[in-house]
Amino acid sequence: MISPVKIWRRQKEIRRILGKKGQVITWTKILAAGAEFKIQAPYPVVLVQLDDGQKVFGQLVDYHQKDLKIGLKVISTLRKVRTGTREDIIVYGVKFKPIK
Repeated sequence: MISPVKIWRRQKEIRRILGKKGQVITWTKILAAGAEFKIQAPYPVVLVQLDDGQKVFGQLVDYHQKDLKIGLKVISTLRKVRTGTREDIIVYGVKFKPIK
C-alpha cells in the first residue's frame, strides 16, 4: 500500500517529466509482476532518454509488439498505475506511449 503523502510528494517529479518526448534506449518485458501489477503482466518497461538529456524509465503503453524496439520515439503521459486501495486512492504516474 502506498501512502497518500508519498503520492502527493511525487507530484513535482511527475510534472517535471509529463509531456516530454524522447526515445527508447533499452527495454525489458516484465513477465512475473508483483501482486499489485499482476493484472497488467506481461508488460514492457522502457528506459527513455528525453530530448533534454534526462534518462527516465516507465511502462510502455498503447504500442504494437512490432514497434517495441530501441530508438522508438515516445512521449510521457499520465496514466493510472494502481487500482484503488482500502482508502480508495487511485495512483497515477508517468508512462510512455509511442509517438505516431
